[in-house]
Amino acid sequence: MIKLVCSLSALCCALALGVAAQAAEPPPEAVLIPLLRAEAMAYEYGDAGMPRDARRAAALYCEAARLGDAEAQFNLGWMYANGRGLERNDSLAAFFFQAAAEQGYEQAQRMLQTVGGPTTEVPECMRSAPPAPATRTTASASASAALAPLAKVAPPSILALVQKMAPEYRVQPQLALAIMQAESNFDTVALSPRNAKGLMQLIPATAERFRVRNPYDPAQNIRGGLAYLRWLLAYFEGDVTLVAAAYNAGEGTVERYRGVPPYLETRRYVQRIRQAVGDVLHPFDPSVTRPSPWLRQIRQPAGAR
Repeated sequence: MIKLVCSLSALCCALALGVAAQAAEPPPEAVLIPLLRAEAMAYEYGDAGMPRDARRAAALYCEAARLGDAEAQFNLGWMYANGRGLERNDSLAAFFFQAAAEQGYEQAQRMLQTVGGPTTEVPECMRSAPPAPATRTTASASASAALAPLAKVAPPSILALVQKMAPEYRVQPQLALAIMQAESNFDTVALSPRNAKGLMQLIPATAERFRVRNPYDPAQNIRGGLAYLRWLLAYFEGDVTLVAAAYNAGEGTVERYRGVPPYLETRRYVQRIRQAVGDVLHPFDPSVTRPSPWLRQIRQPAGAR
């Protein structure tokens, strides 16, 4: 434990000194999350020569929870549910238990039955700073560069369908292909445990919503996925980060968490899409739907929400 806690301090120093020249690159979450959790546990229990400090433990747990760590989410929920060094707060406990439960953490699913409903407000420590706004010019300029590597790995028949259909929906081909690669790796008969089907992994409700009768038909599936992307782009006003998060976790979940949900899978998914297409503002058709009523709040700095 001492080694882990010291490692976290060493990592922070390294980041401060060595990463300054690469400020755009965040620290590797796969390394940071277990170190944050280990230090939080040391402060919670007074282990490894650390003083018992519930507030410090909660702050560290919350940082790991924001990065999508289900165990940290559960531990923080437990502290609030039991008043463990913090004032008991069942609604906050339920918030963190629910986040962990939604990632499949079984103990959190059981604990949700012992507390009331979660707060509708996102705790301050769980709110990420909104990304710096991009521009349509940036999106247009990066289009060709983003499309090239995706075009190399997509099957020619699928690439041809996307390039033909995407303009009809005002969706850039590179975004559609990036989503498709992340969802099914271009497998026309892919089936997920959640019953998402085909190239763009349409769940039954989405297939019905966008009139897809046979999700295993490549053309129908692509049209359904493009229609959904067109809607999401209008709903989140072209913000690729929010669109990717919503495609993976649902637009309602993005609104509930006021941004990218604290799910490890979703955070990695969003990172993958952004790496493929860039952090851009995608053109959108405002006539498709009204923007999300939560969009203004999502875009505000955390302290101003």
